[in-house]
Amino acid sequence: MAIRDIRIIGDPILRTECEWITDIDDSVKALVEDLLETVDDDGRAGLAANQIGVGLRAFSWNIDGEIGYILNPRLEDLDWDEYQDGDEGCLSVPGLFFPTKRAWYARARGIDLDGKEVVVEGEELMGRCIQHECDHLEGHLYLDRLERKVRAKAMKALRAQGL
Repeated sequence: MAIRDIRIIGDPILRTECEWITDIDDSVKALVEDLLETVDDDGRAGLAANQIGVGLRAFSWNIDGEIGYILNPRLEDLDWDEYQDGDEGCLSVPGLFFPTKRAWYARARGIDLDGKEVVVEGEELMGRCIQHECDHLEGHLYLDRLERKVRAKAMKALRAQGL
């Protein structure tokens, strides 16, 4: 197990769609251990595999004292009857937070290390985390979801940080 370095915006792996996990071998088990250890830090809500340099479909979360993971997640339900428009940040876009519209509730289905079906669902922060991390696995950052004027401010802030 290891706490892994977080890849920062500009790293091409963050813009690459992650591969489906077809074989749960020792490398996938080690990846999950690294995801769980790396997300287990104050201020970290979620972490996708590509954020630590691995192009596989897996993410971990650390929400309200619960730490977990899912492999091969597929978003299967979003409740847009209610939505949230709060500030969102990202470990790969350090120090910047911008209002990002997300569904209030989200549910993803995937598997665990034993190949058994896993359902991860939640409202508010957990719902936001599921959507955010699934976006990462598709090669998207939360900045892609910002409204046009907010995105312009975000890009200016990134340039000011030299990112």
